Amino acid sequence: MDINGARVLVAGATGALGAALTSELVRQGARPAIAGRDRSRLSRITGAHPGVPTVLFDAYDPASCARAVRVAAGELGGLDAVVTAFGAVAFGTADKVGDEVAEHLMAVNFLAPAAFFRAALDVLTEGSVIAALTGVVAERPQPGMADYSASKAALGAWLDAVRREARANGIRVLDIRPGHLNTGFADRAVAGTAPPMPPGGDPDRLVGAVVTALATDGERVRTAPDGEPVVERRAR
Repeated sequence: MDINGARVLVAGATGALGAALTSELVRQGARPAIAGRDRSRLSRITGAHPGVPTVLFDAYDPASCARAVRVAAGELGGLDAVVTAFGAVAFGTADKVGDEVAEHLMAVNFLAPAAFFRAALDVLTEGSVIAALTGVVAERPQPGMADYSASKAALGAWLDAVRREARANGIRVLDIRPGHLNTGFADRAVAGTAPPMPPGGDPDRLVGAVVTALATDGERVRTAPDGEPVVERRAR
């Protein structure tokens, strides 16, 4: 994919990673559309990037996720990539995190991204990409984060299966699995309090790796032992 001129929907563009990704895409000549749940925060993004199309969605409403894809495709004359960069986290042992919180995590972290991608697969063509931020917990579930880990693992498993389906149509699936990042995400938990954590990684470096993966044939982005994000061309 040539990033210059690429039409990319960034869902969750009002978050730290989504906003940084939008800025980097614009810097490299892409034509992004942005989606979020807060109109005022979307307006702040468009203040920095005039002319970028915006659309509202609610992660609890899968139909609004699918609508966001259709609206973005209409505004941009098609889409070359759809990226989901939103999520929710909760902390606490499995016996303390209630069913309502567990349901919330699954809706936001798995069902909503899947709704975006189902709609995207109807409009994307050969050479395009769907990309999701899952995180390292998708493969290494952590104690005190069982339900959060499960929601991300569900999305990761779904992406692995869809990757094999979509290859037949020339559509690539990119799974972004960083470790802990310095974005303040853990401080915005819907339940519980984050345990002590080591310093987070640099989100700007991750964003650079994500754009590199979109532009090449990357299928996974991981964090190396030294903290650097690494693009893998073929998901294991």
